[in-house]
Amino acid sequence: MSDTSAPRSLSDPPDEVNRRQALIRASARLFREQGYEATTVRDIAGAVGMRSGSPFYHFKNKQEILKAVMEEGLHQGYERTVAALAQASTLQAQFRALVRTQYGILHDEGSEFIAVLLYDWRSLPPEYKQEIIEVKDRYDALWQQTLQALLQAGLLGANAAHDASAAEDVKMARLMVMGAINFTATWYKKNPVPGHMDLDALTDRTVRFFMRMDNA
Repeated sequence: MSDTSAPRSLSDPPDEVNRRQALIRASARLFREQGYEATTVRDIAGAVGMRSGSPFYHFKNKQEILKAVMEEGLHQGYERTVAALAQASTLQAQFRALVRTQYGILHDEGSEFIAVLLYDWRSLPPEYKQEIIEVKDRYDALWQQTLQALLQAGLLGANAAHDASAAEDVKMARLMVMGAINFTATWYKKNPVPGHMDLDALTDRTVRFFMRMDNA
């Protein structure tokens, strides 16, 4: 499980671990709904039925809560992505698994963590940013490995099969694909109305935009 799921001390009882996790979940929801700056520690405490000063037993300050939210999202995202890739037997299926999982991480019920990272990155102090980057690098490596294989096979992008420089620029490919997916946090809304594009349909559309289907 994620590092953020671990208690601050090995001697902390399970109830305290659960309270810490409840604080992280509530904070993610409030930061997503209200924004980090507008959310107070009192708001967070009230959301989980604690007194206003109780969160400081688990976190030094609100910035540390924000860091914990981002770490939780990255760890959950990593675990979900590893599990999805394990079920994909071809490069094309692996790419679809990456895309679908990222959409789920952003838009599934209770998945506010990564959206908070995208919106509130600037609110972290430099020392916390470095810690998040180290966790994010492991997450990004899952994408890098699959995109590298897709580019080398000529399956990603219209020019990949005959443009050596495009095929070698894996980081650019990752930034462009993930950037397009992550931007949906600003405009996509899940809607049960018939005809509305659900996450599976959005995934299919995204895969068609980026992957050479004629080589599939």
